[in-house]
Amino acid sequence: MPQQPTLVFLHGFIESRDIWTDFTRDFPDAYPVFVPDLLGHGSNSVPVANYSMRAQAEYVAEQLRQQQIEKAVLIGHSMGGYIALALAEQRPELVAGLCLFNSSALADTEEKKQAREKNIDFIERHGVEKFMNSFVRPLFSPAHRDSMPEQLRMLEDIGKATPKETFIGGLRAMAARADRTQVLREAQFPVLVIAGKDDVAVPFEQSVEVAQLAPVTYALFLAEVGHLAYLEAPERTRQAILDLAAVCKELGS
Repeated sequence: MPQQPTLVFLHGFIESRDIWTDFTRDFPDAYPVFVPDLLGHGSNSVPVANYSMRAQAEYVAEQLRQQQIEKAVLIGHSMGGYIALALAEQRPELVAGLCLFNSSALADTEEKKQAREKNIDFIERHGVEKFMNSFVRPLFSPAHRDSMPEQLRMLEDIGKATPKETFIGGLRAMAARADRTQVLREAQFPVLVIAGKDDVAVPFEQSVEVAQLAPVTYALFLAEVGHLAYLEAPERTRQAILDLAAVCKELGS
């Protein structure tokens, strides 16, 4: 029987591994799961000198080495997807499959870079807590902004516990990240793109474009879902990831 690659879940900017707790709780035992905290986040919140996607990818690669994980299906939410792509670029032999979960292979537009600089300015003048009070709610689809108070509070609490250095370092690192569409064009592994039609952080049209790049791509496009599809549509996104894992297992057999 072929060995099942490990499902490696990478959280997004100012999130933590805790966002995946409910999502992965009922995964079948046959699917090994590894969920790290990225540099500067969660239990790994000591500030670092380099928050770049490449530095984060190197950190994840070292965590995989320590866990003796030789093949991984990388599932990256938002910034976690940027890091997954950087890891696939640096260490393609580790990657059995990749899921861009409300994420993109494209670099920031100039408009997006300017928005990140405005956020940095706001954080420096007003602090993390005030920023978090207005940051999370718009990430939900309008259909869910008033119906998921516990999930909203969870994300706000995680963000408020994140160091200011991580906010600023992460925003600058995302703004400076490279276009990695070529990683998808050359991918020797299957790719899953999960996108919400109401995503204000990763425009839906961009996800449609990215979904056409890799030789083998599966796509899940969700109506009335924003940037937080793992919370807004957990059953459908969970099944899509399990389906991807099954394909990766077959390809590795």
